[in-house]
Formats: sequence, structure tokens, C-alpha cells
Amino acid sequence: MTTLVVCLDRTDDVGRKTGLRSPVVGWEAVRALVTDVGLADPEDSGVNSLLETLRVAQSLRDENEDVVVAVVSGDRESMVSADRSVARQVDDLMAAHDPDSAVVVIDSAEDERLVPIVESRVQVDSVDRVVVRQARDIESTYYLLKQFLADEELRQTVLVPIGLTLLVFPMLAWFVGPAEGAAAITTVIGLFLLYKGFSVDEVVTGLALQIRESLYSGQVSVVTYAVAAGLTLVGVFVGVLGVSNLEEPSGIVLPAVQFAFDSAPWLAAAALTASAGRLLDEAIGEEPIGSSYLNLPFIVVAVGLVVRGFSAYFLEQQALIESVQVPAIELGVLSIDTFGITAGERLALYVVSAIVVSLVGAKVAATFSGDTDRTVLEDVTPESGLTDGGPRSQPADGQDASRDESDTDSGRGNEEDSGPDYPR
Repeated sequence: MTTLVVCLDRTDDVGRKTGLRSPVVGWEAVRALVTDVGLADPEDSGVNSLLETLRVAQSLRDENEDVVVAVVSGDRESMVSADRSVARQVDDLMAAHDPDSAVVVIDSAEDERLVPIVESRVQVDSVDRVVVRQARDIESTYYLLKQFLADEELRQTVLVPIGLTLLVFPMLAWFVGPAEGAAAITTVIGLFLLYKGFSVDEVVTGLALQIRESLYSGQVSVVTYAVAAGLTLVGVFVGVLGVSNLEEPSGIVLPAVQFAFDSAPWLAAAALTASAGRLLDEAIGEEPIGSSYLNLPFIVVAVGLVVRGFSAYFLEQQALIESVQVPAIELGVLSIDTFGITAGERLALYVVSAIVVSLVGAKVAATFSGDTDRTVLEDVTPESGLTDGGPRSQPADGQDASRDESDTDSGRGNEEDSGPDYPR
């Protein structure tokens, strides 16, 4: 079975740039033509068409088929003369080689018009369209669109939102007005782009898998996460309730500060509960606890204190909350009268407490994780005498050296007593 692999060039770019007359037949002739066309015009997409022709021919040869490689060009005078020239050259190839089928290689919509001419002479098994990724020709857009429409995932990602937009916008424009409809649609499109841009679908999928594995494995964090979610909802509700109690708030700064002041304890408790559950899972497991898990609860408490302190400072400056009054204390002969704490003193107290809590957390994490790491290192330290090629440590005060010498002498004595020496 003989297959004709033919590269079609309707506008005779090959002949115009190299001065050669078509058809060009044979593997070596086409390979030499690639070099000539590339040197004449490296940016021409015809170079890629010629290389694709050689690649297809090589793949067919690997399948033990007889292959004839050829390049057929048209005429530069007119399209009719170009088509007739191609038809005449194809007839010559058919008469000389008598192929059973053909594979056509083209690189533009202009060359695709020559395919029926080849089909009228021989059976065409395949049409290989070469689209150069860096091509700037508008004609390549046709093939890029065809490849785009052939991809099901891209169609669903791009065409479905566009179709829904075209269907929904007229209805929104009819019922609520063009401006409101356009605003609603752009909002939905923006949310969709953010959803895809930040890979929210992958995050949601990974979270679902993690929750399922946690449920099946019976981890404590499943319960603590549920409690943390409830505390978060309570914190948001308390914060919104505190904002609603403000009398004619101006701007968004004061409502935001009021929300942070009211919700900070609940949100900190939610984060502390979640981190505590994760810490319990690590403690129950066989692996050593990392320092990050030990330090996280202290960091949560410290951040909660800082947020609470700064929000209280701003609210007290605006007279939205009262200053702290310490009641009188009497302890035997020691008595302390009632005194108040100013906004600055309250803020300093919160900040100092946060720093102290964070330092305690760092100390606890360093202490427990350091012991664990040291234990792991001792477990994995090799006991053999093999080293990595570095200098061996010298024995201290000659004690180890004398012990080694005594061991060596005793070993020699045992060898002498063990019997006659055999040749090795």
C-alpha cells in the first residue's frame, strides 16, 4: 500500500522564495527544501507545513507503509491558473507513483480549497491542518476557533456563561431596567471570574474530601470545627446587633470598629476552639506535634486581645463605651479606693497582655517541639561506624583510645585461641 503525503501551496510561496519549480518529490528533496525556505523567510508558516509533511511521512514509515513525499505549488498569476497547475501536478504524481491513498497537509484556508482537487484524483484519508501558535495571520483564527469548539471543557466554561448572559439580560432589562440588569449581570460575571481565578472549586472539593476523611477517621477536630462555626455565627450576630444599636452612625469607620469590638471575643473563641481540636488530633496521633500547632492557640488569643484593645480605645474616644472603673478593694489592713483606667491605659494593658501571651506560646512551642525533634534525631542516628567521610571525633583524655586498644588486644587473643588460621 502506497500513501502520498502531499503539502499544498496554492500561492506558490515555495517557488517564489526558493526559485524551485514544483512538484518537489522525495524525502531528501523535501528536507532540503525546508532549509531553503527557512533561510529565505524564517517567519513563513510554510516551514512548519513542510516539517509536518516529513513528520507524517516518518510516522507512516514506522508503520511499514510505502510513502511518497511531495510538495505541490500553484501559480501566482490567478487562482484559476493556480488550481489548474495543482491539478496537473497531482495527475503527474498519480501517473508516476500510483498511490492508493493520500494525506494532505495545509496551513491556511486558502490552501484548503485545493483539497477537492486532490480528492477527485485519489482517496484522501486525512487532512492535516497546521496552525502555528505564534502565527499572526487572521486566517489561522478559523482553525483556532474550530479547535476551541472541539474542546468540551472550554465550551462549557466560556460559551455557557455567554449564552446565559444573552438570555437573562433582555428579561432583566424588561422587568427592572437596562442599568439594573447590566449591573446584576456584571456582578455575576465578576463573581464567576473570581471563582475561577482563585480556584474556589478546587478548594471546596479539597475541603469536602478533608471533612469526609475526618468523619471516617473519627477525629476530634470535626466536633471542634462545628463548635467553631457556631461561635463564628454568634460573633457575627453579636457584631451586627452592636452596629444596629448605634444612633445615626456617620461613615463606615465607627460601625466597623463597633463590630470588631463586639465580635472579637466570639471570633477568637471560635478560632481557639478550632485550633485546640487540631492540636488534640496531633496529640492523639503517632507523629510528633509541630511547633505551629502548639503556638497557634496562643497567637489566636493574642490577636483577639489586640483587636479588642484597639477597638475599645477608639470607641472610648468617641464616648460610645464607658471607661473601666476598678471597684474598691479591702484586704485586711490593705485597702484600695475606687479608680478609673483611661483609654490609653486600657490599650496598653491589652497590648502588654497580648505580647506576654505570644511569648508564652513561643516558649511552650519551643520547649515541647524541641524535645520531640531531639528525640527523633536520636532515634534516626546510625549506630554503625560508617561516616560521611568527615573527620572522626578524637577520644577524650585517652579513655576511649585505651579501651579500643584493650578490645583489640582481647580480640587478638581470642583469635589465637580459636585454632589454626585458615588461608583467606
